[in-house]
Amino acid sequence: MPEADCGEHPPYPLANRYMISSSPPNPYQRLRAYLTSHPRVWLVTGAAGFIGSSLVGELLALGQLVVGLDNFSTGYQRNLDDVVTGAAAARFKLIRGDIRDLDDCRLACDGVDYVLHQAALGSVPRSIEDPITSHEVNVSGFLNVFVAARDARVSRVVYASSSSVYGDSTDVPQREDRVGRALSPYAATKKTNEAYAAIMQRTYGLRSIGLRYFNVFGARQDPNGAYAAVIPRWVGQLMAGEQCIAYGDGETSRDFCYIANVVQANLLAAAAADASATGDVYNIACGQQTSLNGLFTMLRAGLSEREPAIGAAHLEHGAPRPGDIRHSVADITKAQRMIGYCPMYDIARGLNEALEWYWASRAPLETMMVCRASV
Repeated sequence: MPEADCGEHPPYPLANRYMISSSPPNPYQRLRAYLTSHPRVWLVTGAAGFIGSSLVGELLALGQLVVGLDNFSTGYQRNLDDVVTGAAAARFKLIRGDIRDLDDCRLACDGVDYVLHQAALGSVPRSIEDPITSHEVNVSGFLNVFVAARDARVSRVVYASSSSVYGDSTDVPQREDRVGRALSPYAATKKTNEAYAAIMQRTYGLRSIGLRYFNVFGARQDPNGAYAAVIPRWVGQLMAGEQCIAYGDGETSRDFCYIANVVQANLLAAAAADASATGDVYNIACGQQTSLNGLFTMLRAGLSEREPAIGAAHLEHGAPRPGDIRHSVADITKAQRMIGYCPMYDIARGLNEALEWYWASRAPLETMMVCRASV
């Protein structure tokens, strides 16, 4: 992916009033500098998860006050232990609670400026097996967070949506204004989230921005269980000498997005000075299409540099899985224009950093592997 030009269109007229000529060159670096000198109080739901803990770590690194809400159903204390360290621990408060409990949400939102709502039950297969629990967490829990944020007079909610909302759309790349029919209960919950967020802004004035994530990967992503994402699962299997399996012919494609891009997008969305950016949704990805066969080749090549025997591994193909989107790649121009999003990591650079972490963590990862991968 060509390196993006991140410096020509600063999206922060409010923040830029405080910037000086020696400010870093792109919108996110300018925002980081601004937040460092203007700390706020942030709530991160799903704080012990993969994405949530990454947001907690970045916010604490920027000197922010952070409240984390998590019931640890899919998150881990070890994720928080990685990012809540040293003096920063004094600026972090953990609430062990459940977004399905409105009282827990009210407690978490008290005194908060911004909410980054990441808590959810992910996975298309999980939602097909148990649509009721997916609905309770992803829809009822979502509404609880928004009601609590409204009552606490939170300035803005940024929430995680998903590329799954594009469903059976044949458009490539996917644009925010053209979605198809949902192919899974999980996708239905995310479409419902977007509808509720728009209604909460129109009816109550609670400003929000939705981020449609495309296949996020990076450090602390859980390789364990039946619903693990494809990159950590295959990495663990390759390191353990186990067989990797793709559902279908392997030409299913995804827009893999490194976690640092997602962290950037959340903070940019929270701070976007243009009010017209709110009440809307944005694709968060790289705009780069990679097939599963191509992904396997990249992972094998990267790991074989560390262990040559991995170079002999091959990918097997199984039956296609119901509910899966065939091709998924994002048009990210709207996010670039409206919130200043500028992905600094393409898949190659992201994998290079992620593999360093996976390799360093290989002993505990290898003990948790099972056989199949979820996209």
